[in-house]
Amino acid sequence: MSSECVLCVENGGEVLWQDDFCRVVLVDEAGYPGFCRVILKQHTAEFSDLNAADRNRLMQLVFAVESAIRSTLQPDKVNLASLGNMVPHLHWHVIPRFKEDRHFPAPIWAEAARPDTDRVSAKQLLALRIALQALTQ
Repeated sequence: MSSECVLCVENGGEVLWQDDFCRVVLVDEAGYPGFCRVILKQHTAEFSDLNAADRNRLMQLVFAVESAIRSTLQPDKVNLASLGNMVPHLHWHVIPRFKEDRHFPAPIWAEAARPDTDRVSAKQLLALRIALQALTQ
């Protein structure tokens, strides 16, 4: 744990599921409902710093989050990213993408190509919250 790391000292979003190893949070990102992060609880910068069992455990959770997003929100695509350039603490972005979103097909961090539109209903977001709270590994 690092007192200087934002993901060590803050949740990084609304915690929907967690265990002693990692947490799944719903990110408050304007225009991207359903955007989740899977955040390792220990302060580790690189995926290759984990042993094989922990890498597998983390990826199984990333895949479970992706599956929950796909089944509840029916996005056109799901983007998975682990960057860590701004926050060097191992975490995965799991981002539902829709052809009508502001940036599609570019990454969400690119310049917006169009205005924001609503693509996900409150009912769908509730279903995602429920699905992610029920995760097991």
